[in-house]
Amino acid sequence: MATSRGLGRALAYLESRKNLVGSAAGVGGLALTFTGLAGAYWPVVVAGLYGAGALIAPPERPDAPAFANPAEQLDEIRADFTKLRAYLAEVDLPPTAAGRLTELTEVLAALLEPGWVADALAMDAEGVHSLSRAIRQDVPESVDTFVRTRWWTRLQPGTEPPERHLERQLTVLYDEARALATALREAESRRQETHTRYLEDRHRPPGT
Repeated sequence: MATSRGLGRALAYLESRKNLVGSAAGVGGLALTFTGLAGAYWPVVVAGLYGAGALIAPPERPDAPAFANPAEQLDEIRADFTKLRAYLAEVDLPPTAAGRLTELTEVLAALLEPGWVADALAMDAEGVHSLSRAIRQDVPESVDTFVRTRWWTRLQPGTEPPERHLERQLTVLYDEARALATALREAESRRQETHTRYLEDRHRPPGT
């Protein structure tokens, strides 16, 4: 393992800028040797020029990691939202919870619909994260927990109905989704107002 890493580092150095620049400088030293300018100290000259070239060469810069851009993230979230809706279609929920879930999924669908809303959302990293968390974690976990808890409630009647917790959870998630939509709308309004002021200030005569 250590030998393999050492060999890899050696090969990487051979291809590095420092080695290439140092080698070019060393070749210059050999040229001086052939012309007789380096004299008997040519090995020192060649080694010195190589070292100087390697020293002044810019360091290697690793490539920055390539992360998915917001548009790609939204495409992935849309695909997961499709899977979520297919799962929810197979779950039997009480009428009140089912109604609240329908309202929630309609807001989520509107946020993910390609167009100006999705474009605005793509510029809001926190909004993308919030939407991803709701679709990939919060909603499926709430519904799945209800389904499992309801089964135990049937064996132990008299406990608090699990649908009440589900309704409260879905209400919180619905409010979060609506708040995200409102924040996006307000951000677009502020952006429009800022652009209006910019245009008006640009065309306003000096001194007015």
